[in-house]
Amino acid sequence: MKQPIQGYHLDDDSHWVAQLRCGHFQHVRHNPPLVSRPWVTNEQGRETMIGFELECKKCDEGLPKDILDPVEN
Repeated sequence: MKQPIQGYHLDDDSHWVAQLRCGHFQHVRHNPPLVSRPWVTNEQGRETMIGFELECKKCDEGLPKDILDPVEN
């Protein structure tokens, strides 16, 4: 199920994670040649992707919402 990006945070390993409207989180890495997401490497690029829909496998599986650790926020 596609869900729009509504924000981002860094995980414990300093990788960017998209926060989806459904309440799930999804890593959005730029790791060429496997995954090409150069927009993730800078704030302006990430901001341009707010509202972009990603496929949320957690929704498809009926998993509960993810919880953001207050220390990470």
